Amino acid sequence: MQLAVMGGFILAGMAPLLHHWFGARTPLVMAILPLSMAMWLMGQWPTIAAGDVLLLEWAWVPALGITLTFLIDGLAWLFAMLITVIGALVLIYTGDYLKGHRDLPRFLVVIVAFMMSMLGLVLSDNLVTLFVFWELTSITSYLLIGFNHTDLTARKSAQQGLFVTVAGGLALMAGLVMLGVAGGSWSLSELNAMGDVLREHDLYTPLLICVLLGAFTKSAQFPFHFWLPNAMAAPTPVSAYLHSATMVKAGIYLLARLQPSLGGTEMWIIILSVVGAFTMFTGAFLAIRNTNVKKLLAYSTVMALGTLTMLLGIGTEGALIAFVTFLLAHSLYKGALFMVAGILDHETGTKDVTAMGGLRHVMPKTTLVACIAALSLAGLPPLLGFVGKELMLESVLAADHFDMLILMLAFIAAFLTLAVAAVMVLKPFFGKRRETPKTPHEAPTGMLAGPAMLATLSLLLGLMPGVLDSLVTATVEQMGVAGPDVHLALWHGINLPLILSLVSLALGALVYRHWDRVRARLARLDPLLARGPEAGYEALMAWVVVFSEWQTRVLQNGYMRNYILVMILTLIALIGNSLLLRHAPQLAFHLDVQFHEAVVVGMMVMGALFATIARSRLGAVVSVGIMGFSIALTFIQFSAPDLGITQLLVETLTVILLVLVLFRLPRFSTLSNPLERVRDVIVAGCMGGMITLLVLTSWSIDQFVPISGYMIENSVPLAHGRNIVNVILVDYRSLDTLGEIFVLALAAIGVFAMLKFRAPERSVKQGAAAKENADG
Repeated sequence: MQLAVMGGFILAGMAPLLHHWFGARTPLVMAILPLSMAMWLMGQWPTIAAGDVLLLEWAWVPALGITLTFLIDGLAWLFAMLITVIGALVLIYTGDYLKGHRDLPRFLVVIVAFMMSMLGLVLSDNLVTLFVFWELTSITSYLLIGFNHTDLTARKSAQQGLFVTVAGGLALMAGLVMLGVAGGSWSLSELNAMGDVLREHDLYTPLLICVLLGAFTKSAQFPFHFWLPNAMAAPTPVSAYLHSATMVKAGIYLLARLQPSLGGTEMWIIILSVVGAFTMFTGAFLAIRNTNVKKLLAYSTVMALGTLTMLLGIGTEGALIAFVTFLLAHSLYKGALFMVAGILDHETGTKDVTAMGGLRHVMPKTTLVACIAALSLAGLPPLLGFVGKELMLESVLAADHFDMLILMLAFIAAFLTLAVAAVMVLKPFFGKRRETPKTPHEAPTGMLAGPAMLATLSLLLGLMPGVLDSLVTATVEQMGVAGPDVHLALWHGINLPLILSLVSLALGALVYRHWDRVRARLARLDPLLARGPEAGYEALMAWVVVFSEWQTRVLQNGYMRNYILVMILTLIALIGNSLLLRHAPQLAFHLDVQFHEAVVVGMMVMGALFATIARSRLGAVVSVGIMGFSIALTFIQFSAPDLGITQLLVETLTVILLVLVLFRLPRFSTLSNPLERVRDVIVAGCMGGMITLLVLTSWSIDQFVPISGYMIENSVPLAHGRNIVNVILVDYRSLDTLGEIFVLALAAIGVFAMLKFRAPERSVKQGAAAKENADG
């Protein structure tokens, strides 16, 4: 499987070449890879259903204990199947949706790379590799959202999604590091086996907060929900794939994966339950206000993501069963509805549902698919969405924390979602026929195949939910429930969840009937909503710009002395804090200074003083040269002739070059004022004193065995060299030396290019003069 994922990245890079070969059929060709992966995963199902786990391990950085380990259990299998199957359908859909688009190869490169990144994320068992794939999904989704890069809205939405998710990714990185430290392992499977230890660890609270920030930003939980609807600026295949079935569920997957190790505490239950419930209500409330078909679906996705988070927070066996069922139902109907939304936009030329109507006569197949998927979204029988909603309501009724608040929010979200589903279907396809910018007609087969298959699965699994028992059992077991009692059914008799569903049906129908009036009333809240989380994001971005302008004006103002001053002050603050406050300086040393050594030191001090008071550049260069030659003498005095010769050569070359460059320049035109000189003396004195204390302390403390003994012993047998300094440079630090050579080579190339460069105007004049002389 590792080879397949890595091969997928290679296939993504080959998309332009494949497009050259296969043209418009390239998406169909590339869909073979995810379909093959899905077939391989299906072949592993008997093993997974039996409760076994597949562990595929490949050493990546063995010295650091980092392995590319793929673990396939019930939870990973479910997500991997959603990624591969829906991914293949989206690629097929893309073939017709972007047919003839000049940037189709670029789109295929990024979406296949995203697909492989998402697969790597859900299959990774190592925290480091999981985070690598996590960030890859952020980068590739940024490129997909901003696919129409000439559109300012698309670029802004892509940046917004990137900033929010990457900021959460940084918090997640800190959380995963703390998790690995607390558990003493980087393996997720091992960490999940030591939940009691982790929950009692001192790092539990900060690591949980960091992990939740990463998951909440990725999965658009309140108050980070605003980036997801704005991401609808992406092409519809992106919305159908990233923002319904895959990327936005990455945070949900992470929480589900960490449920056994971090779940069950008071903090986990309260935060996930309350945030999830409020996100669920927020998504449904904002959805009912919109007329853009993709925004309707985007906000309903926010509602579903909040529902899944809430169920993980409740954490009971029934809640986790509802979680898996609702997750699968949502992926099926939302993927289908997003593709239907793309069909409406593609065939009518508008995304506004109020501008459509009566399309059932010209698009009967699309109408049927949309109705089935919308019934599942509404949670009506006999669709799988109904089974998921009933299980969700049953779990909420059994919640131990904030049960009335969560029940109220869940009930409101339920009937608002039903109204959204009605708007999604009844407005475009039924009622009076409306004129649209484009003359609508039935969508091509490639665009209908994906949503038709997903809607059919929603119907079949709703009629026969019992076929999912083994899948739900295998998945819930990996979330910390031993031997769950899973028996999914379409009918559980007349009970309280069913009564709530019937009441929500009536209220949803009422909201839809008065939808225009409801939207008009809710429009009064626009001034309040305009000050919501997105306004906070915009204010933060504006502050970043203002701060950047200030620090550029003050710190990066083009004066070298300011740069050096800031760097020195930073070093004093960081190193001085550690040296003086955390570790008391150790000054155990013995001075035994010879006369000639004192003379050399005196020359060094005099050179430094003359360099500071010299009024000409040439005098300052000579004074600095005196310091450099004095350092070379010091190396020679202490039996380091190699270093002394190197220092001597470098210093000689430096002085010569500086003299050649500076001797034609005039004297210093301006000198620093007395206050600046006092400041510089204080800063320089602090830096010199800190370095002196640091050297004396490091000389006095012997925390580790010196490595010099190893180098002396192994210089000849391992490196076949008696000059230990050369052996260190060439063998022990070979990559460092190679990097230095590479830098010098680049500098030499740059200098050569500058010497050979001629201004275009001058070259033109010279060419004209030469031609004139030749003619003469």
